[in-house]
Amino acid sequence: MSAIDPEDLQQHRSYLVRYAILQLRDPHLAEDAVQETLVAAIEGRDKFSAQSSLRTWLVGILKHKILDMLRRRAREPQLNVAEGEDENELVDALFKENGRWAAPPQTWNEPEQSMENTHFWEVFEQCNQRMPLNTARAFMMREFMEMSTEEICQELSISTTNCWVLLHRARLALRECLDINWFGNVR
Repeated sequence: MSAIDPEDLQQHRSYLVRYAILQLRDPHLAEDAVQETLVAAIEGRDKFSAQSSLRTWLVGILKHKILDMLRRRAREPQLNVAEGEDENELVDALFKENGRWAAPPQTWNEPEQSMENTHFWEVFEQCNQRMPLNTARAFMMREFMEMSTEEICQELSISTTNCWVLLHRARLALRECLDINWFGNVR
Protein backbone atom coordinates (compact mmCIF):
# COMPACT_ATOMS: atom_id res chain seq x y z
CA MET A 1 0.00 0.00 0.00
CA SER A 2 1.48 3.35 -1.03
CA ALA A 3 1.47 6.40 1.22
CA ILE A 4 -0.49 8.51 -1.30
CA ASP A 5 -2.99 7.98 -4.07
CA PRO A 6 -2.27 9.49 -7.53
CA GLU A 7 -5.70 11.14 -7.43
CA ASP A 8 -4.61 13.04 -4.30
CA LEU A 9 -1.78 14.52 -6.35
CA GLN A 10 -4.17 15.95 -8.95
CA GLN A 11 -5.92 18.04 -6.29
CA HIS A 12 -2.77 20.16 -6.02
CA ARG A 13 -2.13 20.51 -9.76
CA SER A 14 -3.56 24.02 -10.26
CA TYR A 15 -1.58 25.39 -7.30
CA LEU A 16 1.61 23.78 -8.63
CA VAL A 17 1.02 25.19 -12.12
CA ARG A 18 0.54 28.72 -10.75
CA TYR A 19 3.68 28.34 -8.68
CA ALA A 20 5.67 27.10 -11.69
CA ILE A 21 4.37 29.89 -13.95
CA LEU A 22 5.60 32.48 -11.45
CA GLN A 23 9.05 30.91 -11.58
CA LEU A 24 9.37 30.05 -15.25
CA ARG A 25 7.17 32.74 -16.85
CA ASP A 26 6.10 30.27 -19.49
CA PRO A 27 2.84 28.29 -19.14
CA HIS A 28 4.10 25.46 -21.35
CA LEU A 29 7.30 25.00 -19.36
CA ALA A 30 5.29 25.28 -16.15
CA GLU A 31 2.99 22.47 -17.28
CA ASP A 32 6.04 20.35 -18.14
CA ALA A 33 7.59 21.02 -14.72
CA VAL A 34 4.36 20.09 -12.93
CA GLN A 35 3.97 16.96 -15.03
CA GLU A 36 7.53 15.92 -14.17
CA THR A 37 6.78 16.68 -10.52
CA LEU A 38 3.67 14.52 -10.47
CA VAL A 39 5.46 11.66 -12.20
CA ALA A 40 8.33 11.90 -9.69
CA ALA A 41 5.81 11.97 -6.83
CA ILE A 42 4.02 8.88 -8.14
CA GLU A 43 7.31 7.05 -8.64
CA GLY A 44 8.54 8.10 -5.20
CA ARG A 45 5.26 7.95 -3.29
CA ASP A 46 6.68 5.36 -0.90
CA LYS A 47 9.20 7.99 0.22
CA PHE A 48 6.46 10.34 1.37
CA SER A 49 6.50 10.03 5.16
CA ALA A 50 3.68 12.53 5.86
CA GLN A 51 5.95 14.59 8.13
CA SER A 52 4.85 17.57 6.04
CA SER A 53 1.70 18.20 4.05
CA LEU A 54 1.37 16.61 0.64
CA ARG A 55 1.42 20.08 -0.97
CA THR A 56 4.67 20.98 0.80
CA TRP A 57 6.26 17.75 -0.39
CA LEU A 58 5.08 18.37 -3.96
CA VAL A 59 6.36 21.97 -3.94
CA GLY A 60 9.74 20.66 -2.78
CA ILE A 61 9.87 18.31 -5.75
CA LEU A 62 8.66 21.09 -8.06
CA LYS A 63 11.42 23.44 -6.87
CA HIS A 64 14.01 20.91 -7.98
CA LYS A 65 12.31 20.41 -11.35
CA ILE A 66 12.18 24.20 -11.88
CA LEU A 67 15.86 24.54 -11.03
CA ASP A 68 16.68 21.78 -13.51
CA MET A 69 14.71 23.62 -16.20
CA LEU A 70 16.38 26.95 -15.38
CA ARG A 71 19.78 25.31 -15.63
CA ARG A 72 18.90 23.82 -19.01
CA ARG A 73 17.57 27.17 -20.24
CA ALA A 74 20.71 28.96 -19.03
CA ARG A 75 22.79 26.70 -21.28
CA GLU A 76 20.61 27.51 -24.30
CA PRO A 77 21.01 30.76 -26.23
CA GLN A 78 18.51 33.46 -25.26
CA LEU A 79 16.65 35.08 -28.14
CA ASN A 80 15.00 37.98 -26.32
CA VAL A 81 17.85 40.03 -24.89
CA ALA A 82 15.74 43.13 -24.26
CA GLU A 83 12.46 42.76 -22.43
CA GLY A 84 11.12 46.04 -23.81
CA GLU A 85 11.38 48.17 -20.69
CA ASP A 86 14.37 49.84 -19.13
CA GLU A 87 14.75 48.82 -15.49
CA ASN A 88 16.51 52.07 -14.64
CA GLU A 89 13.59 54.19 -15.89
CA LEU A 90 11.17 52.17 -13.75
CA VAL A 91 13.27 52.68 -10.63
CA ASP A 92 13.99 56.36 -11.37
CA ALA A 93 10.28 57.10 -11.75
CA LEU A 94 9.70 56.09 -8.12
CA PHE A 95 11.92 58.84 -6.71
CA LYS A 96 12.25 62.61 -6.90
CA GLU A 97 15.55 64.22 -7.84
CA ASN A 98 16.39 64.71 -4.16
CA GLY A 99 16.19 60.92 -3.60
CA ARG A 100 12.88 60.90 -1.73
CA TRP A 101 9.88 58.83 -2.75
CA ALA A 102 7.76 60.42 -5.49
CA ALA A 103 4.82 58.87 -3.64
CA PRO A 104 5.45 56.98 -0.39
CA PRO A 105 4.49 53.31 -0.28
CA GLN A 106 0.91 52.70 0.74
CA THR A 107 0.14 50.66 3.84
CA TRP A 108 -1.60 47.32 3.59
CA ASN A 109 -4.60 47.38 5.87
CA GLU A 110 -4.84 43.61 6.27
CA PRO A 111 -1.96 41.88 4.43
CA GLU A 112 -2.93 38.39 5.60
CA GLN A 113 -6.33 38.82 3.97
CA SER A 114 -4.72 39.85 0.66
CA MET A 115 -2.48 36.78 0.72
CA GLU A 116 -5.54 34.52 0.85
CA ASN A 117 -7.27 36.34 -2.01
CA THR A 118 -7.02 34.56 -5.38
CA HIS A 119 -7.37 37.83 -7.27
CA PHE A 120 -4.34 39.23 -5.40
CA TRP A 121 -2.21 36.39 -6.74
CA GLU A 122 -3.47 37.03 -10.28
CA VAL A 123 -2.40 40.68 -9.95
CA PHE A 124 0.90 39.57 -8.42
CA GLU A 125 1.53 37.22 -11.37
CA GLN A 126 0.84 40.07 -13.82
CA CYS A 127 3.24 42.34 -11.93
CA ASN A 128 5.85 39.60 -11.92
CA GLN A 129 5.46 39.12 -15.67
CA ARG A 130 6.15 42.83 -16.26
CA MET A 131 9.55 42.69 -14.61
CA PRO A 132 12.67 41.89 -16.62
CA LEU A 133 13.32 38.15 -16.65
CA ASN A 134 16.42 38.01 -14.43
CA THR A 135 14.91 40.46 -11.95
CA ALA A 136 11.77 38.35 -11.60
CA ARG A 137 13.78 35.13 -11.39
CA ALA A 138 16.04 36.47 -8.65
CA PHE A 139 13.02 37.62 -6.64
CA MET A 140 11.13 34.35 -7.03
CA MET A 141 14.20 32.27 -6.21
CA ARG A 142 14.75 34.28 -3.05
CA GLU A 143 11.20 34.80 -1.77
CA PHE A 144 9.34 31.73 -3.03
CA MET A 145 12.02 29.10 -3.49
CA GLU A 146 13.89 30.37 -0.40
CA MET A 147 17.28 30.07 -2.09
CA SER A 148 20.33 31.72 -0.58
CA THR A 149 22.11 34.60 -2.30
CA GLU A 150 24.97 32.26 -3.21
CA GLU A 151 22.57 29.79 -4.85
CA ILE A 152 20.84 32.56 -6.81
CA CYS A 153 24.17 33.96 -7.98
CA GLN A 154 25.28 30.53 -9.11
CA GLU A 155 22.03 29.79 -10.96
CA LEU A 156 21.88 33.17 -12.72
CA SER A 157 25.65 33.53 -13.16
CA ILE A 158 25.69 36.94 -11.47
CA SER A 159 27.70 38.60 -8.72
CA THR A 160 26.42 39.06 -5.16
CA THR A 161 26.17 42.80 -5.72
CA ASN A 162 24.16 42.30 -8.89
CA CYS A 163 21.86 39.91 -7.04
CA TRP A 164 21.11 42.47 -4.34
CA VAL A 165 20.46 45.13 -6.98
CA LEU A 166 18.05 42.80 -8.80
CA LEU A 167 16.23 41.99 -5.56
CA HIS A 168 15.96 45.67 -4.67
CA ARG A 169 14.62 46.54 -8.13
CA ALA A 170 12.17 43.65 -8.00
CA ARG A 171 10.77 44.82 -4.67
CA LEU A 172 10.44 48.38 -5.96
CA ALA A 173 8.75 47.23 -9.17
CA LEU A 174 6.35 44.95 -7.30
CA ARG A 175 5.52 47.66 -4.81
CA GLU A 176 4.75 50.09 -7.61
CA CYS A 177 2.72 47.60 -9.63
CA LEU A 178 0.73 46.32 -6.64
CA ASP A 179 0.17 49.85 -5.43
CA ILE A 180 -1.49 50.74 -8.73
CA ASN A 181 -3.14 47.45 -9.69
CA TRP A 182 -4.13 46.05 -6.30
CA PHE A 183 -4.57 49.04 -4.05
CA GLY A 184 -5.82 51.32 -6.83
CA ASN A 185 -3.52 54.22 -5.96
CA VAL A 186 -2.94 56.47 -8.94
CA ARG A 187 0.47 58.05 -9.41
